[in-house]
Amino acid sequence: MEERTDRDGGTGRVAGLLLAAGGGRRLGGRPKALLPHRGRPLVEHAARVLREGGCAPVYVVLGAARDRVRETAGLEGCVVLDNPEWEEGMGSSLRVGLRALAGDATGAEGVVVALVDQPGVGARAVARVREACAGPASLAAAAYGGRRGHPVLLGSAHWEGVAADARGDRGARRYLRQHAARLALVECADVADQADIDTPADLHRLA
Repeated sequence: MEERTDRDGGTGRVAGLLLAAGGGRRLGGRPKALLPHRGRPLVEHAARVLREGGCAPVYVVLGAARDRVRETAGLEGCVVLDNPEWEEGMGSSLRVGLRALAGDATGAEGVVVALVDQPGVGARAVARVREACAGPASLAAAAYGGRRGHPVLLGSAHWEGVAADARGDRGARRYLRQHAARLALVECADVADQADIDTPADLHRLA
């Protein structure tokens, strides 16, 4: 099911895709989208980061506790998508998002894919990766000390291939590895921290 909360923000050359469906199994079943960050649900912060980084429209894929997320998070201006197969892993959410983008008349040549559980990745990192888009064949990723991380830019020519290969929790990992010769790395270590929130020991990263 797709809900368009607002499309008045216009369409941009590079869209944003936020993967926010995880159930937080290693967090004792606390959905990551609902973790509090700066007084609001983490998903709200992450969606705003994509917008402030210049991505439009912003797609948000929900799964665990999706009804509660819709009720509590301010996602106005986003295209909100449900992933009923979220328990299969991140790959299923990536497929949902890319297929929605491919079927939509956004005019986007690429999409910046971000993860909800990386609060240290802000708008400056998103903007750097977005600016690497040079057309539908573009492929880029944020780098941290030269090592590939998130967010990732997928030109529209890659959407079908990435969606076909996205399984389990690997997302686009194997596709990016197979196309490493074409992948541009955008150093972001000076403006972002890509540490994930996976376990209770990581919750200190939330403000």
